[in-house]
Amino acid sequence: MDKKVLEALEYDKVLQMLKSYAVSCIGKENAEALIPFNNMAEVSRELELTSEAQKLYFKLGSSPVDDFPDIRPQLKRMHASMYLSLKELLNIASCIRAIRLCKKALTSEKEPSLLTMEAEGLVVFGFIEDEINRCILNEDELFDGASPALARIRRELRMANEKVREKLNSMIRSTTYQKYLQEPIITMRSGRFVLPVKQEYRRQIPGIVHDQSGSGQTLFIEPAAVVELGNAYKKLIADERDEVERILTELTAMVVPYANDIYQSLVCLGRIDLYFAKAALAGELGAVRPELNGEGRIKLICGRHPLIDKNAVVPIDIWLGKEFTTLIITGPNTGGKTVTLKTVGLFVLMAQSGMFVPAKAGTELSVFKNVYADIGDEQSIEQSLSTFSSHMTRIVNILDNADEGSLVLLDELGAGTDPVEGAALAMSILESLHERSSITLATTHYSEIKAFALSRDGMENASMEFDVDRLCPTYRLFIGIPGKSNAFEISQRLGVSDSIIDRAKEFLASDDIRFEDVISGAEAQRRIAEQERMLAEQARAELDALRADAERERKRQEEAKRTYQAKAREEARRMVLETRREMDKLIAEIHSIKTINRSEADRKIQQTRDAMRAHEAALAEPEQEKIIDMSLPPKSVKVGDEVRIVSLEKRGTVVKPADAKGEVQVQVGILKLNVKLDDLRHEEIKQKESGRQSVSMAKETCGLSMDIRGRLVDDAVIEVDRYIENAAMHGLREVSIIHGKGTGALRAGIQSFLKTHRLVESFRQGAYGEGDAGVTVVTIKK
Repeated sequence: MDKKVLEALEYDKVLQMLKSYAVSCIGKENAEALIPFNNMAEVSRELELTSEAQKLYFKLGSSPVDDFPDIRPQLKRMHASMYLSLKELLNIASCIRAIRLCKKALTSEKEPSLLTMEAEGLVVFGFIEDEINRCILNEDELFDGASPALARIRRELRMANEKVREKLNSMIRSTTYQKYLQEPIITMRSGRFVLPVKQEYRRQIPGIVHDQSGSGQTLFIEPAAVVELGNAYKKLIADERDEVERILTELTAMVVPYANDIYQSLVCLGRIDLYFAKAALAGELGAVRPELNGEGRIKLICGRHPLIDKNAVVPIDIWLGKEFTTLIITGPNTGGKTVTLKTVGLFVLMAQSGMFVPAKAGTELSVFKNVYADIGDEQSIEQSLSTFSSHMTRIVNILDNADEGSLVLLDELGAGTDPVEGAALAMSILESLHERSSITLATTHYSEIKAFALSRDGMENASMEFDVDRLCPTYRLFIGIPGKSNAFEISQRLGVSDSIIDRAKEFLASDDIRFEDVISGAEAQRRIAEQERMLAEQARAELDALRADAERERKRQEEAKRTYQAKAREEARRMVLETRREMDKLIAEIHSIKTINRSEADRKIQQTRDAMRAHEAALAEPEQEKIIDMSLPPKSVKVGDEVRIVSLEKRGTVVKPADAKGEVQVQVGILKLNVKLDDLRHEEIKQKESGRQSVSMAKETCGLSMDIRGRLVDDAVIEVDRYIENAAMHGLREVSIIHGKGTGALRAGIQSFLKTHRLVESFRQGAYGEGDAGVTVVTIKK
């Protein structure tokens, strides 16, 4: 596509936004060089990659691509280099690390995708990364353990350094030499250890002069006593340098065979970085993936120009390519006509580059072979300026190349010349493009072009709304109604006298006046219809809100009902189980006594069984002959009133009247429940005589461990007692009490209780893997 067209539509500014979301240098280069595709398959693939990147971006919270240095120049010249520097090798390790992390993130997804296929192009050389990181500490230092020889040389260097300094320090501390020294310090000159000696005492300290001060008063002398030690130190320095070069040469040679693979992996990583940059930009713009077609259809739903502040931009709805292929947009200056053209063109370019567009779901765009635009060079959206210049050289190029697969955008078509000739030329150009089936959007002020569009099939008028009362555009686009210039209305509002306005109208042709009147009438009807539509939408929104509230209330009532029923059943079940446990305990005690009073034992057993039947009967639903349900909740209740709980569909008796919170205590069988007054209804119930009813309870289960963390000692002891008895009844031999470590008070209280429990054979602290001091393991008697 023509570079000037891309700049006119401000595509380059969108690329700069995209570049800011790329992480790596290669990704930023790819963003700057991105050009739209014109093939349906390629565009679909790019949008799918952006969609997959967006999903993974939301899942990970960031891009899987880490920033990495650009080592492509080093990789290209690696065959000609003896060895790379420490910094260059570290950069290679950093790039390999980025490749490794990105591939791990992409290939960890279970479902295959285009991104995972892209990740196949990433080749990981972990052994190179590990070896470089093992040998190099930072950009300036090689690790001593990079090789045994380097470790030995540096060890000898330290020893030589210590010997030289020890000898020189003895001279500094000597009273004989102190008076000859300018300062009692050891310094270095040309890699040799020297002392700063006063010039007049040169002969008092024999040795080699390596340097002197600027004034000549201080000579830097290497004493003869340390010359041999200095020579040994100098040789070790040279050995170290040679060994470092040898190690760097080996590391470089290790990279050389894989330089091309690393290069290609970085290129692939740059592409992946671009996909995630597109995903990040889509998130920032609130953009959606457009639906694609190849038939020239365009449909924007609440489209927002990406370069205008999202808090200030007015969304537009626009469609063409189905009922009509040419759209003529009219309206006042600075009313948003050019922005509309640029929005459509920019959306097409963004979509064909694999970017999402800032609009709502359902937005549809066609894939065009080319996009042509004739938009004034001085047009600037940021400054809200419009241009009226017409560039015929561009239009000639458009007419030479535009065809069925082209999108043509023409701003102020026919302007800049005689209005009559300009309008005639504009109509001819539009007709030519329409005959070629090009998708065309044009802006104009000419009434002749408006009438021309009304009389041609496949052409349609649109207008940018203008608020005459406030003398400002609303930037809203309306398709189907040609725009009106509003010149007379604006002039009158600005203070032009009525006589001048009336005289100006007399100069208009009668056909022009009738045409403008038709437009005014259509505009008035449109505004009325728009207001009615807004009122209807508002009413529908209120109705939807009421329905939603009613549905939420219904769900709340159902949930409350289920909660009350569950609580009631659980409480009743607990009481039945407690009674059954007490009966089993009583029978066990009776059986353990050799000599008992038979009648007394039978009496106790019968009492316990009667109590259990009473609890079970409380769970049964009584048959009801007649229920008189008052539809409204009572204003008040008194103790003894028979009521029905609506949410539970149970009847009960009032035990306590409503408190300050409006809650009434109701006796339901053996349960006492606190129920809202609104949930009660007065009723009279006659019970049928029925046989004894009972419910069968499932046998209570017992786990191998019990968690009592956070409980008080007294409460925990009661629960542990019940748990151990239940475990013994189920034949469990060993169970665990989880009390946690904490202060140890709960553990001490439980273990003290276990010492005297009749069913506990022994207990111990949990071993490693069982919970240590936070668990007590109990062995139950057989």
